[in-house]
Amino acid sequence: MKHVIVGNGVAGVTAAQAIVRADRSAEVHIFGAEPYLYYRRPLLWEFIAGQIEQQALYFRPADWYAGQGIHLHPGVRVDSLDPTAHRIEPSNGSTVEYDRLLLATGARPFVPPCEGADKEGVFTLRTLDDALAIRKHAQGAATAVVIGGGLLGLETARALRAVGLDVTVVEFAPHLLPRQLDAEGAEVLQSLLERQGLRIITGGATVAVLGDRRAGGILLKDGREVPGELVLFSTGIRSNVALAQEAGLEVNRGVVVDERLQTSAEDVFAAGDVAEFAGRVYGIIPAAVEQARIAAANMVAPGGDVYAGTLAATTLKVAGAELTSLGECTVQDDSITSLRHVALAAGRYRKFVLREGRIVGAILLNDKGRARPVTQLVERKVNVSAYADRLLDDDFDLKALVRET
Repeated sequence: MKHVIVGNGVAGVTAAQAIVRADRSAEVHIFGAEPYLYYRRPLLWEFIAGQIEQQALYFRPADWYAGQGIHLHPGVRVDSLDPTAHRIEPSNGSTVEYDRLLLATGARPFVPPCEGADKEGVFTLRTLDDALAIRKHAQGAATAVVIGGGLLGLETARALRAVGLDVTVVEFAPHLLPRQLDAEGAEVLQSLLERQGLRIITGGATVAVLGDRRAGGILLKDGREVPGELVLFSTGIRSNVALAQEAGLEVNRGVVVDERLQTSAEDVFAAGDVAEFAGRVYGIIPAAVEQARIAAANMVAPGGDVYAGTLAATTLKVAGAELTSLGECTVQDDSITSLRHVALAAGRYRKFVLREGRIVGAILLNDKGRARPVTQLVERKVNVSAYADRLLDDDFDLKALVRET
């Protein structure tokens, strides 16, 4: 059985490994548009900060792929897909047939309409080449502005601060990390970040990049100018659906898949940032890994494992802060009860969101010890209503509550 995987990111490599483990006789090919081995994108900011070298980004050495029986084709883009003929055409001029195909083409950065976004010194961060370019440009810059106060934006802002730049973060929403934090938790995090030397502007809409040929800063809608010889847009992603769309597959925001991660085309599957399941593109690594494993299982033995969605869980380490955000942590409606504990001076925040007596979301800032038991309580849908008045107590043993289930 010949399996072809388009995309050499976490979903593609996870699926390849799962396929060869399940079927040692399988022929597996990975085509990656980038000329590198699979590298860990979440570590790119550490590379920019100079905390690790480029070699440390690579998850496996080159000989690992051959040892696993995986044929790797780095720097080879797939230009077209013919699902009826079970065939792809890579950029090297060859024609490759397959029995089953996985689309793991990931996503690309989204840059909102903004005058001057094409100037020298303006970047996005998605690839190793992006990180190399940012690292080089930062050596000749004194100021930077990061547009977007999400996970990647904050991590990269911290990296640029670590190499000596004066950094301002501009977030369009009323507070930082709008997908992972509520206003109270964001206030605690912002205080921590500002103590570390970052400038934070929330509720700021960027309308233009200033400067002639080179970036010199940005102009906000309210007329303020923010200096930045290096400008980074960290404003979200969009799924890379062009290959699937041109091949006639069903596409919405991502490539639409069913519970077995199969697309609308026979023997074509999708996983990771390119896949849309039940109307949702997750855009997080846990979902990419889970989807890749289930897609691989169904590629080897159709009709096998099913996917029911991934618990949205995020962990952020930046400026000495550890944040765990999971489930419906920012929901605001009459069906939920929110329990909060704020310790602004200590930089700690704890929040549990309950629905019908069960924890459905949580925010834990500098409260790492509770992350695992809370995740287990959410996943197991444990009724904690009898303990609701004690859940926030420092001495309440959540692990014991898990053991009782």
